[in-house]
Amino acid sequence: MSDRAEMRGPVSRRRRTTISGAVGSGAVKQANGSKWHDAGENSPLYPAKAKTDELRRHASNNGKVDREIGMSGQQQQLANRTRKQRSLVEDINEKLSCHVLQESLLSSASGYSNYRGILNWCVVMLVLSNARLFLENIIKYGILVDPIQVVSLFLKDPYSWPAACLIIVSNVFILAALYTERRLAVGTITQMTGLIFHIFNLTSMLIFPSATVLIVTSMTPVGGVLSLGIYTVLFLKLYSYQDTNRWCREIRHAKAKRLTRSYSCPSVAQSNGSAVHTHVSYPGNLTHRDMYYFVFAPTLCYQLNFPRSPRIRIRFLMRRLFEMLFFMQLLVGLIQQWMVPTIQNSMKPFQEMDFSRMVERLLKLAVPNHLIWLIFFYWFFHSSMNFVAELLQFGDREFYKDWWNSETVTYFWANWNIPVHKWCLRHFYKPMLRKGVNKFLAQTAVFLMSAFFHEYLVSVPLKMFRLWAFMGMMAQVPLAWFVGRFLNGNYGNAAVWMSLIIGQPVAVLMYVHDYYVIHYGSTT
Repeated sequence: MSDRAEMRGPVSRRRRTTISGAVGSGAVKQANGSKWHDAGENSPLYPAKAKTDELRRHASNNGKVDREIGMSGQQQQLANRTRKQRSLVEDINEKLSCHVLQESLLSSASGYSNYRGILNWCVVMLVLSNARLFLENIIKYGILVDPIQVVSLFLKDPYSWPAACLIIVSNVFILAALYTERRLAVGTITQMTGLIFHIFNLTSMLIFPSATVLIVTSMTPVGGVLSLGIYTVLFLKLYSYQDTNRWCREIRHAKAKRLTRSYSCPSVAQSNGSAVHTHVSYPGNLTHRDMYYFVFAPTLCYQLNFPRSPRIRIRFLMRRLFEMLFFMQLLVGLIQQWMVPTIQNSMKPFQEMDFSRMVERLLKLAVPNHLIWLIFFYWFFHSSMNFVAELLQFGDREFYKDWWNSETVTYFWANWNIPVHKWCLRHFYKPMLRKGVNKFLAQTAVFLMSAFFHEYLVSVPLKMFRLWAFMGMMAQVPLAWFVGRFLNGNYGNAAVWMSLIIGQPVAVLMYVHDYYVIHYGSTT
């Protein structure tokens, strides 16, 4: 046994050495790995068998890989052959037939909608036609732009500033609304007494400035429009201020009846999560800081906590300031160079009641008036309001929507001036619906109120009453019904643009023309 064992020992060692040399170090490592401990048949008690099985598995895997590579190569060759055959068939079909079933691009059935080139052509034609008109105007009248004349539009006497004084006096009405709300919050005056104070304060805000404009002879029309416009904005703001605080008192009283501990009016949370701006609740909002922030903020609807932007963007602010200055100069230049000569030349046809010449003059005035209106829209609703909003970190920048795509008149009036639309919806239209008023009557009442303020802002500064603006606004009611009923899509959009070009601008121009006829007609 010992001799046989001694003879077997070297043989085993030689066999182990042979396998190790054949397989290499990698096989030895795998044979001594963890797989032998996991599987019973690969136990280290039989190292030669385990190494042989590992070699067989390795060889079979290599064979499978070689077969897969060969098959993938054959599939790639077959795919290339198929592509070549397909391209050959397509070439033959292209040679034999070149027509397919299709519509012309300008047909509505084609579904084609990319008319960007035609739009660019329209812009080029518009620029060229207006360049011709501008050149004709320069040749005929020369350079009429005079910056000094702009100052005379606001001031007749350099030592008399009635419009500025009237605007400063508006602080009396602002503080009256604030102190009335403070007395109502602590309960020193009754709700009815506070309502009477607010009605008197708001009514005085419309009567006092209009009486001042009509009585003071040194007040210019432009100064009157500016001061009355500011008082109208303050009227709408203070109405919203008292309305919102009244809602907060009602909520507080309702909570007090339910014996709750919270006496604060629920308000909108900060949208940006900034900790810089404190979250106030009623009556903690009744402060001078809160009131004057609302007065200067580019909105007409009051709320206790406005959305605030995290910081002031200096570059954005400077761009808006540059736009404000540039478009203001452009507006003044277009009015002096284009509008004033055309208005002066239209006096004679209106005095002689030559209807054909009157229509021609009105159409001639409508084009520059509409262009000036578009520039004014961008200057006021985009440049100026964004400048103020960025300066005050006011977060809600939706001052207008896509009114240029309006297919109905109502959509235009609801989207071209978002601050006024929000005010009318929140404080006038929806309260009427909650009281049971018909929807059509509520819409008519909104247009009636808008017509009143348009007439108020035009007739009082010009000190003449023609009701053109009032009738023009009330004409929007049947026009809105007609466009919504009979015109759809592009036809409705064209009708809206036509009403903008020859509608309200013509009414404003008629006021300006009548003003020139009354004051300067005898000297013409």
